[in-house]
Amino acid sequence: MVLLLLLVLFVGIPAVEIATFIRVGAAVGVFNTVAFTFLTAFLGVVLVRWQGFRALEELKQAMDAGRPPVLEIVSGALLLLAGILLLIPGFVTDAAGFLLLVPPLRRLLATLILARLAEKAEVRVRETPGGTVIEAEVVEVVEDPERLEHRDSPWKDK
Repeated sequence: MVLLLLLVLFVGIPAVEIATFIRVGAAVGVFNTVAFTFLTAFLGVVLVRWQGFRALEELKQAMDAGRPPVLEIVSGALLLLAGILLLIPGFVTDAAGFLLLVPPLRRLLATLILARLAEKAEVRVRETPGGTVIEAEVVEVVEDPERLEHRDSPWKDK
């Protein structure tokens, strides 16, 4: 799975970007293609910066309201990813970056990510005299239990 992901990241995406550059360059010319690439990078930096300040404000509001800012943190991470995608030269990565700049889409994706993470975690909330305590434990489903056995491990219970 990791090998496939690396193959897509380092071969697939650049190949698609090169093909897109060739098609766009043939349609509008080389100068316009390069200018558009710089324009999208500049516009992306401005928009990410603007939305980054808004994301920090939402984070502060969540903390002031006394609720864990989990959604805001994941949304902020997606905003960071949008900035990275917009700085990488290419039309496909720019399109993905601009899609992540749309707040409702980013929030939806953050919600989906959190739901997926929640499937793999056990969370307990309890009230104490000092406030609310949230305990969490990540639960990993292992398809082959023998894969995790380390017979010579010094950490193994005796």
